[in-house]
Order: sequence, then C-alpha cells, then structure tokens
Amino acid sequence: MAGKKLGHFIYEDENYIALLDKYPIDVGHALVMPRKHYEKIVDMSEDKVGELFSKIPKIAKAILKATNADAFSLGQNNGRAAKQIIPHVHVHIIPRYETKGTVWTKRGISTDEELSELAKQICMCY
Repeated sequence: MAGKKLGHFIYEDENYIALLDKYPIDVGHALVMPRKHYEKIVDMSEDKVGELFSKIPKIAKAILKATNADAFSLGQNNGRAAKQIIPHVHVHIIPRYETKGTVWTKRGISTDEELSELAKQICMCY
C-alpha cells in the first residue's frame, strides 16, 4: 500500500492533505491532516498545529462554494474516549445547511462515484 493514494483528495501540498470523508455527517465533509504521523494534536509542535489550521480557510471556502453550504463546523478529536476512530491527527470540516439543521452523529455512506464528482467540484473552486 505504500505510495498508493486511497480516497478522494481535495487538497495536497508537501506537508498536508485534505480528503472527503467516506462516511460524511453531511455533503462535503472533509478531513484535513498532516502527512507526517501524529496520533494526537498534543504530539505536534505549536508551529505544526498552526500550519495545519492555516490550511482550513482555503479548503473550507472551496467546500462552501462547491456545495452551496450556508456554514461549516470544525471538529478535532484526541484519543479513544473522545471518539477518535483513526489514530492520526485530522480536523473535520463539516458543511452545514440551513434546511437540514445541525446533527453531529448522523452519518451517511457515500459512493465512490459521488465522492469523486464532489472532489472534482471542490478542486475547481480553488
């Protein structure tokens, strides 16, 4: 698997990536993460945490434009008790829609075709 890209990537640079969540809370739900492995945010230096969060405005703007979402939420979990399922630092960008309300626990399952098309739409918004 080394060197293979799995997922629907919407942002990449030398140190950070963003991809669409396979089980989104809502359409456009994405994960932003460092390429380097850190299990929890407290394992990162303050500078690296700042770099990670500095990517969010650009990515969120593209998601909002592509999905016509009204707003977005951010989420970042650390440790099993906090419901961190994947033991690698990541920040959730969750688009929010006035017509749907704000639900944190409901997740859907997107098809690869749906995610691929949405990833293309988001990438065109940069």
